[in-house]
Amino acid sequence: MSRFTQDGAVGPSQRQLRVGEIIRHALSEILSRNEIMDPELKGIFITVPEVRMSPDLKHATVLVMPLGGKKQEQVPKILDRHARFLRGQLGRRIALKFTPDLIFRLDSRFEDDTRVTTLLKSDEVARDLGADEPAAGAGDEANDR
Repeated sequence: MSRFTQDGAVGPSQRQLRVGEIIRHALSEILSRNEIMDPELKGIFITVPEVRMSPDLKHATVLVMPLGGKKQEQVPKILDRHARFLRGQLGRRIALKFTPDLIFRLDSRFEDDTRVTTLLKSDEVARDLGADEPAAGAGDEANDR
């Protein structure tokens, strides 16, 4: 299996993906059990959709999303404050030679999808796509001759 993506960039290795999933499951368990004692996180449920590992497996970028959209911008900062505690908890739960440093980022993929969908449905894009259709039809007539 090739590690190259369609644009020629090298993608994550199978090991990076596997370790990322192990860490994602462990962090999800820690967060679901409310093991972090922080009043700012009280009543906020946090999902961990993805963990991206560095090639040397020493750094993990954890994408998080608070359910219901509560405190979206603050949650990664709060979790960064507790990164050392979370790393310690991970070290007890997973069997790796090194427990990676944790970096928390807000998962903005859902907003990106919504933004792209909105753009595709906009009048400007519809107008531009409508302008391409007659040109494509004219080219087809030339091929029929």
